[in-house]
Amino acid sequence: MRVAIVGAGAMGCLFTHLLSRTDSEIFLLDIHPERVEAIRSEGLFVEGVSGDHRLRPSIHLDPGEIGPVDLVLLCVKAPDTLNAARSASALLGRDTPVLTLQNGLGNLEAIEEALGPGRALGGTTSMGATVLSLNRIRHAGWGETVLGEPSGKRTARVEAILGLFEASGLKVAFTEDLRGLLWSKLIVNIGINALTALTGLHNGQIPLHAGSRRILEKAVEEAVRVASALGVRLLYSDPLQKVLSVCEATAANVSSMLQDVLKQKKTEVNQIQGALIREAARLGIPTPVNETLRDLVVTLEESYAKRVRTL
Repeated sequence: MRVAIVGAGAMGCLFTHLLSRTDSEIFLLDIHPERVEAIRSEGLFVEGVSGDHRLRPSIHLDPGEIGPVDLVLLCVKAPDTLNAARSASALLGRDTPVLTLQNGLGNLEAIEEALGPGRALGGTTSMGATVLSLNRIRHAGWGETVLGEPSGKRTARVEAILGLFEASGLKVAFTEDLRGLLWSKLIVNIGINALTALTGLHNGQIPLHAGSRRILEKAVEEAVRVASALGVRLLYSDPLQKVLSVCEATAANVSSMLQDVLKQKKTEVNQIQGALIREAARLGIPTPVNETLRDLVVTLEESYAKRVRTL
């Protein structure tokens, strides 16, 4: 199988490392010349729970150099999905699927807007990774990766991807309810990501402080109210307990949104809190806590260059 991974950030490099263990041909595509040059000239270094490795992946700036593949895996941040999907058009054969494991809502729709209906597959991953430098990542933790079709059917293309991922050592599963899966992940992200970005705390610290725990509880409560109104079937019976258990299980993790803030990058808050707020507004459900979290994170993004560093 020929696989193109779009985005050489933490998850893109991690999946490049893992899928390179298989007999598939793996290509990495990125828009940052300095990162491409660093990986080309020095290699890609992976450290952490899967060991220390140096790879020499086939990495490109131009998708035309890769040509049509059998699978495109989007590993860019959610705000970049539409542009990344458009850039992937040169990678498509007649039946090439495009898989998103990204955070938030709206990624499937962005892929279809860019590439037409029937291309997009979705899922979630609990794999953990952190960028250390242009060509070095830390594999922070293992977790399950779940895939599904928007139709809910277990198709041949899903079976092929599941087989590929299993061969790489990933723990994988199939879901018939992609919508429920994405909302279940969204609610976890709503409880954790913005709060870590605003406080600078590791995941496990958020429930240990009375103030941040209260905000977590209220943010999750609002999200569950919206999901219920939409008729979404969550994968867990106790959403708050699920979020708290994820905080505990990933206690030492630096969330992806906190990583973005520390690097003064645009976050995914508009695809996480923002997605919830848009659905809630359509339904007439108030979400004041999530609106506040969204507004504060956006303020951080807009004021990186103006922040007080020292007295």
